[in-house]
Amino acid sequence: MTTFTATPSDGAAWVTGASSGIGRALALDLAGEGFTVYATARSEDELAELAGESTGLKGRIVAAPGDVTDMDAMAAIAARIDADGNGLALAVFNAGVYLPVHGETLKVSDFDKTFAVNLSGVVRGLVPSIDLMKARGRGQIAIVSSVTGYGGMPTSAAYGATKAALINMAESLKFDLDKFGVRIQVINPGFVDTPATADNAFEMPALIQPEEAAKRIAQGLKSGSFEITFPRRFTYVLKALQFLPYPAYFWLMNAATGWKKRPLETG
Repeated sequence: MTTFTATPSDGAAWVTGASSGIGRALALDLAGEGFTVYATARSEDELAELAGESTGLKGRIVAAPGDVTDMDAMAAIAARIDADGNGLALAVFNAGVYLPVHGETLKVSDFDKTFAVNLSGVVRGLVPSIDLMKARGRGQIAIVSSVTGYGGMPTSAAYGATKAALINMAESLKFDLDKFGVRIQVINPGFVDTPATADNAFEMPALIQPEEAAKRIAQGLKSGSFEITFPRRFTYVLKALQFLPYPAYFWLMNAATGWKKRPLETG
């Protein structure tokens, strides 16, 4: 079966987590290509401002506010997009939160919120989107994960767990989605300068700006690759580390982040 790559003539695009960071920049890039982009986040004001910025582009951005943890809201947005023009052709599930987790000050609430947004929040948009695309026999879905899904890193016990799950989810779904013409990809960026990474307590090598990340994603959506990852000089190194025995892996992570020398959190 020919790999489907969505174009503006095929229908609309949907980007979640579109009020800031990668999602915001990607929505503008896709609108620049000519897509009608439905932008979802909780902030109506920020989405209205984003929609205004699309004036003059080949396409347009339509504010579609909603909470990704609300199953009914996500289904309603998917149905709204499907009723517009040629329907939903491309969905990029990007919404996510990063709550640093320290082993000495664990909070169940940090895990619950992270899982609700990063994992369940993707599923709540993914399921109705696949149903609509399956009915048409074509569609393209991209799930934004992270290189933290490759292996454990300091403070990422909750965040990294969700990203590892998203990688596995995309890999598993591909076997069936290929059969009915729905293409799925996973996006594993390195460190991007967004509100989610602003409070990281360690050095972030190869840090890039959201606009650069969005351009890399837009290019990757047109490629034949299952995984979109960048910058490769950094992400491929992290992927290769998974082949090391655990003692070497933990030694290198501690050396790279200086984590072993950091004092314990006290509150």
